[in-house]
Amino acid sequence: MVPKFTRMVGNSYGAGNYAMCGKAYDPRLIVGWPSAQVAVMGGEQAAKVLLQIEVAALKGRGEEITKEREEEILGKIRSKYEESMSPYYAAARLWLDAIIDPLETRTWISLGIEAASQSPAVREFNMGVLQT
Repeated sequence: MVPKFTRMVGNSYGAGNYAMCGKAYDPRLIVGWPSAQVAVMGGEQAAKVLLQIEVAALKGRGEEITKEREEEILGKIRSKYEESMSPYYAAARLWLDAIIDPLETRTWISLGIEAASQSPAVREFNMGVLQT
């Protein structure tokens, strides 16, 4: 069985994270450059969805939402979501094994290959039911 190694250099959102062997696909090593971003969805899309939910909740409590108030809420949501896309946020939650200097990429991949050769996979990877 061939070991999987994942290196994130840019955006890794939602289904793209799965497609590129994100944490759910159990890579042997998953590292990111400081430029990486990891999230359920892109920042702007997520902020707009969260804004809709927040505005609906406020309206449900009888508040009137002006365009200015909506922009203020959107700004706060964007700011908070942008923080959570950081590779440091992802590494703190063990979604990444490490944040690496791009110049050390080959060293990390070599270490991963060496580690995998010393400890072969003991079980087959099973991704469950795939619908096509």
